[in-house]
Amino acid sequence: DEGSSEATEGHDEDDEIYEGEYQGIPSTGQGKDDMVALGQSVRDEYKDRHELETERKADEEELAQQYELIIQECGHGRFQWALFFVLGMALMADGVEVFVVGFVLPSAETDMCIPNSGSGWLGNIVYLGMMVGAFFWGGLADKVGRRQSLLICMSVNGFFAFLSSFVQGYGFFLFCRLFSGFGIGGAMPTVFSYFSEVLAREKRGEHLSWLCMFWMIGGIYASAMAWAIIPHYGWSFSMGSAYQFHSWRVFVIVCALPCVSSVVALTFMPESPRFLLEVGKHDEAWMVLKQIHDTNMRARGQPEKVFTVTRIKTPKQIDELIEIESDTGTWYRRCFVRIRTELYGIWLTFMRCFNYPVKDNTIKLTAVWFTLSFGYYGLSVWFPDVIRHLQSDEYASRVKHFRNEEVSNFVFNFTLENQIHSNGEYINDRFVMMKFKSVTFEDSLFKNCVFEDITSLNTYFRNCTFVNTTFYNTDLEQYKFVDSELINCTFFHIRTGCQISFDDDYSAYWIYFVNFLGTLAVLPGNIVSALLMDRIGRLTMLGGSMVLSGISCFFLWFGTSESMMIGMLCLYNGLTISAWNSLDVITVELYPTDRRATGFGFLNALCKAAAVLGNLIFGSLVGITKAIPILLASTVLVCGGLVGLRLPDTRTQVLM
Repeated sequence: DEGSSEATEGHDEDDEIYEGEYQGIPSTGQGKDDMVALGQSVRDEYKDRHELETERKADEEELAQQYELIIQECGHGRFQWALFFVLGMALMADGVEVFVVGFVLPSAETDMCIPNSGSGWLGNIVYLGMMVGAFFWGGLADKVGRRQSLLICMSVNGFFAFLSSFVQGYGFFLFCRLFSGFGIGGAMPTVFSYFSEVLAREKRGEHLSWLCMFWMIGGIYASAMAWAIIPHYGWSFSMGSAYQFHSWRVFVIVCALPCVSSVVALTFMPESPRFLLEVGKHDEAWMVLKQIHDTNMRARGQPEKVFTVTRIKTPKQIDELIEIESDTGTWYRRCFVRIRTELYGIWLTFMRCFNYPVKDNTIKLTAVWFTLSFGYYGLSVWFPDVIRHLQSDEYASRVKHFRNEEVSNFVFNFTLENQIHSNGEYINDRFVMMKFKSVTFEDSLFKNCVFEDITSLNTYFRNCTFVNTTFYNTDLEQYKFVDSELINCTFFHIRTGCQISFDDDYSAYWIYFVNFLGTLAVLPGNIVSALLMDRIGRLTMLGGSMVLSGISCFFLWFGTSESMMIGMLCLYNGLTISAWNSLDVITVELYPTDRRATGFGFLNALCKAAAVLGNLIFGSLVGITKAIPILLASTVLVCGGLVGLRLPDTRTQVLM
């Protein structure tokens, strides 16, 4: 029959079929035209680089227009929503990572006996890791693909986050959190580049803004888990005296779950078809686009609808000249050369972000990212510190003074809190199963007394005298006796080292609750920005949000109580979120595909550097003056917003 004759009879060149066509993939002009392609590649050798880049630029412009039409034909449906939730989990993990640092810091540093000189390293080391990670993974995403880069970076984050919950030494803990931050640093540049490349022009602004909401969800998740887990110090166990597993470690494990979920789900997602076309992988890109089309059509109840695209333009591929050393016989030499080659390629891509025509946009985006991050993160650390300062002032105002007490033959078995006892005499008294919280004894005498099962926090004995007194199972170490005299006193089973304090109850819950409210306050801003992003435009939203945020800073003059400061915090967060969302959208739209993740990664790295700088400057001003933080934040936000208004409007542009 006809089929058997095709299989057995000979054929000439005109009957040759491209192998991809046999698999259902349309040809891109290869196959019998291979001789032409071969001749073309030979002729390319005689062209200078400028000519080749000019041809590639023309190819990219043609591809951008064609790709927009293809994505519109594929429609917006089940595939985009599935990818939306998968990438949302990765973005949620990024939000969690930022909050984990602040919530874990006090407990981790206390648990690991960190002196004040080493305090604060954890926060800075995580931001350092995120800064380097954003630049590296963003650049790698433009070299090996969005999906591949995101899978690796999220796996690195998940592994080191889990490991950090089990290590005991502070140095190793810092090492794990450094690499955890390094991994999660790649989430934002890769996620936004990935998702933007499967969205049509009219859907891009709105749905990228909806995706930003997962960062807020990550903050809410971290705040809720911290509130539910960390203060419960009973949720702990020990293996001997060397290994202690406290509740904050459970919190670290729980906070790694979004990252693990995103890695698992991401394995079922394809690579970005726009990236595949950019690197010349036409067949793979066509298959992914057909998958998007068929998935959406089946969800609409139109499975019979055929994907009509037969040929997609691919840009001319220009190989970079990479020097490979001849001595690559061993595996580690090959590995070293491969790593060096990739890093060099990332650097070249980064330098192209400062070439025409994106140079001006990069400089303006740098100013906007830096000012927004500096103002936002600076005030974000200033708000909680001011609230804690107000709390401590109020706490100090409620201190109770007891003078000239004379107590004998009495059993103290209740909590003493926020008290000062002066010139007292305690004879034959027993202090049993007690908690001392912010208690000071001054110029007092303790004679024939017993202290048993005592836990203390911020408690000191100043210029006191102890005679024939026994201490059993207490944490009253030598440094808590200031200029005091101990005569014939005995200590049994003293708990030395650092103990997780019982300073939970109100204060810990309150801090987590404040962060929860501050994060939840961005929900209205998220919704408004998503609904209006494509209606009023990115620039109007970016500039307007930053200018309004700068103006709102002046309301901080009236923040004289905790409730007022919390209200200001919610207002500020709600206004700035629209600026963040529009800035994310503008950034992915201004860079072409071959530099999109690299440019976003560089700007995100700059964002982390500005955050550290803002934390240091604003944190040093707590309790000193309000004028400098308010004027500084207001100035940088308004200036950044005005620069943002000078960016080109990308609302009607196709994705290059």
